[in-house]
Amino acid sequence: MAGLWLYFSCFEEAHNLIDNPKTSEGEYWHAILHRQEPDAGNAAYWFRRVGQHPVFPKLAMEAQEILKRYPDAEFRTGRWDPFAFVHFCERARLQPGTTQEKAAIEIQRAEWQLVFDYSARPQ
Repeated sequence: MAGLWLYFSCFEEAHNLIDNPKTSEGEYWHAILHRQEPDAGNAAYWFRRVGQHPVFPKLAMEAQEILKRYPDAEFRTGRWDPFAFVHFCERARLQPGTTQEKAAIEIQRAEWQLVFDYSARPQ
């Protein structure tokens, strides 16, 4: 549910649901929330708690495909690095309308979809 609130930029409602996450997915949503807030330090804290997540390999592949449309975007993927992506989003936020920002937004949408799908399926 927190992911849906985040999708519609309802940060307070999302935060109320994931303020004390009990799962890796809850921690992931919490990290996304703080990255979007923006609070890079808090996002990094939550990503450290997430550790390696099962969506990372697919997210790295999707990010590579998105970045092919934005060859001048200053973000490269191999293995997914959520901390590097937090910093990329911070830089992109300071460059509205650029390919950096467009790539960051598209990758975040892909990430949201992957985490949402993973969270919605019984594990």
